[in-house]
Amino acid sequence: MSQTIELTAADGIRFPVYVSQPVGPAPVAAVIVLQEIFGVNSHIRAVADSYAAQGYLALAPDMFQRVKPGVNLGYTPGDIAAGIELKAATEALSAPSVLQDIQATIDHAAALCGGKVAVLGYCWGGLLTWRAAALCTGLSAAVPYYGGGTTVGDEPHRQPKCPVLCHFGTEDHGIPMDTVEAFIKTQANAASPVQVATYPANHGFNCDQRGSFNAAASALALQSTLSFLKLNLA
Repeated sequence: MSQTIELTAADGIRFPVYVSQPVGPAPVAAVIVLQEIFGVNSHIRAVADSYAAQGYLALAPDMFQRVKPGVNLGYTPGDIAAGIELKAATEALSAPSVLQDIQATIDHAAALCGGKVAVLGYCWGGLLTWRAAALCTGLSAAVPYYGGGTTVGDEPHRQPKCPVLCHFGTEDHGIPMDTVEAFIKTQANAASPVQVATYPANHGFNCDQRGSFNAAASALALQSTLSFLKLNLA
């Protein structure tokens, strides 16, 4: 069962959240799903539904609400260009910006399920997931998928407050493997463990609507993610 609700961030901004409920027993934990640069589109909703099918309460907040409501893009060159512009506009907002929306979603999820909460995200959502692990409260696990920007600049020096499992593709030219290796070294002494898994795949390998979809890598990453969530959300 799914529905779209509206939450309010700490600064009063209201934003929509796609919520997918598991069938059967009440969920024992929740998963926040953070979008790519294409909005809470059919792929992200399908991801949320897939985690609900695993027994989790899944919530996907709209990360573009502050710059443009109702974004729902596909994967054409025009959609990619539009998504890049929307991401840039959102990243240009004054901090804490959308982290307030993520925090409000975490708090709501915890109240709904009465259990632990994890966050996972893809592409830009992967970067937001990494930031949330360090800057938000109430998280028990974080899983960034090919988070662009995570391995460069100041980002590798963030200290996550919860265990993190990062997924990267070795053929992702946007996230060179030398930066991933440097990221691993930087996080070697982190207070919370940071695991990194790599796959012979390109950027976006988890999305079956993109030409870069890699079924084998997606399946392996999902298996690792589910094990990681089971361990940290028990």
